[in-house]
Order: sequence, then structure tokens, then C-alpha cells
Amino acid sequence: MAKDLKPYPAEKKGDLLKLASVDDLKEMARQVRRDIIRMLAKANSGHTGGSLGMADIFTALYFRVLQHEPHKFWQNIDQDLVYLSNGHIAPVWYSVLARSGYFPLSELNTLRQINSYLQGHPTSESRLPGIRIASGSLGQGLSAAVGAALGLRIDGKDADVFCLMGDGECQEGQIWEAAMSASHYELGNLIGIVDCNNEQIDGEVSQIMRIEPFADKWQSFGWDVYHCDGNDIEDFASTVESIKAHSSRTKPSVVLAVTIMGKGVPFFEGTMPDKSNWHGKPPSFRKDGL
Repeated sequence: MAKDLKPYPAEKKGDLLKLASVDDLKEMARQVRRDIIRMLAKANSGHTGGSLGMADIFTALYFRVLQHEPHKFWQNIDQDLVYLSNGHIAPVWYSVLARSGYFPLSELNTLRQINSYLQGHPTSESRLPGIRIASGSLGQGLSAAVGAALGLRIDGKDADVFCLMGDGECQEGQIWEAAMSASHYELGNLIGIVDCNNEQIDGEVSQIMRIEPFADKWQSFGWDVYHCDGNDIEDFASTVESIKAHSSRTKPSVVLAVTIMGKGVPFFEGTMPDKSNWHGKPPSFRKDGL
């Protein structure tokens, strides 16, 4: 593995880019989707559908919602923490991390290459700024987020922990053990975000292992439940901001965000089984470009 990344170029440092305008956020999400397609096509490997489907959510988080300072990532300051449990959608995370200043954009050209910092699933071994733990073994991320939320409370930090998960991933029992722990310890500083696209690699979530009544499950485990359109940036951002506005929270919160796998590229969008291979199939280059 290569050495740690050099600090982001000094001339690129400055105030974190915050995009208050919904139109600006939408344009950034389009750029993120372009990054995803280019990265995956160049690597000829990776997960397309989920990465595209979550572009709006990641854009809203990193350019509007999060309390974070990219250039002070390794410092022990009050910053919101992000854990990506469904780590196979790493390309969308890498894009927003680079574009919000965690590391140079040029690194996006190295996805899945030998000795690259940008592996197919996030890894902490490379000490890539923005990544705290390796992830991708589904079902484990929420447990790590519970520990982080407890740690912030013990340290007296005024910050939130976000854990992103897939709806198919919530078929894993460890998710519900972690959910029970979060409620028991009254982790009001923990916010879960579930990508509800009803798709997993073997087919529709509702056909492989039914998870409904999904909201009722979270509520019965002691969580506050919110719903939104995950491909509507304004709807998602306002939903999470309303959660963060309640500073006296004692319950963990979960946002069930409905998305479309492959969103933004019409011939990637769709439902199983005809579009199922775009879950983990990269796009290819044409002779005249993408």
C-alpha cells in the first residue's frame, strides 16, 4: 500500500464549499454522477446502480448538511462523522470527498488500481482522508456508528454520527442488534440513512427477504422514523436538517430515503430483473468517449 496521501494542495485550501442553493446542489449532483461514470468506466469494475442512486443524498450531506472541516479530518474537533455501511457504493463517496476538499480530484482516476487509495470498498488501511473504517461486509456499519456516537457523548462532543445503509442490507441481523443498542443507550446523536431502492444483487428486496413493515420495525426498536424522496435534494436536506435542529434528542433517528437505482442515466434506471446487472456492472467506453 502506498504511503499516506500528501496534504491537499495549499492553494486549494479555504472555506468549505457550502451550496445553499438547491440549483447549485443539483448541478453538483450531476457532476458527481459524471465522476462516478468516468471512474467506473476507467476501472472497468465497480458498482454503478447504487452509486448513481445515492448521488443526491451524498451531495446534500457534504455540501449543505454536515458540520465538517475536510482539512482537519484527523484532528479531534467537533465534526460530524460519516460511516458508509454498504461500502460497495464507494464511488459516490469518493467523488463528494474529493470535491469537498478531502483529497485531490486527480485521485479519482485511480479507482480500483493496485496501490490506489480508492479501493473497490472503503479501507482505513490507506488512511484516506474522510474514511474512518473499512466497510462493505454488509450489516456491520451501524455497530461502528453506535460506538462512535457513544464515544462522542463520552468526550462531550457536539456532533452527530451518520450511518448510511441499504434496504437489502437491513436483512442482516447485526443491523437490528445495533439498532437495539442505539435505543438502549439513548443515542440521539445517531442518524441512520437507509437507501430504499428495493433492489439487491439477487433481485427485489421484497422478493428475496421481505423487510416490511420497515418503518414499524425501526419504531419498535425505539428509533424516530422519517421518510423522504432520496432523489429530491431539497426534501432530503430539509428532513435531515429538521432532525439536527432538535438538540435535545434522546432517540436515534432513521431516514428512510426512497431512491431509484441508477438514477440520472435513463438506461441504467429500472427494476429487476431486466436492469439487475447494473448493480455491480460498470459502464464501458465508446470509441468517441462515454
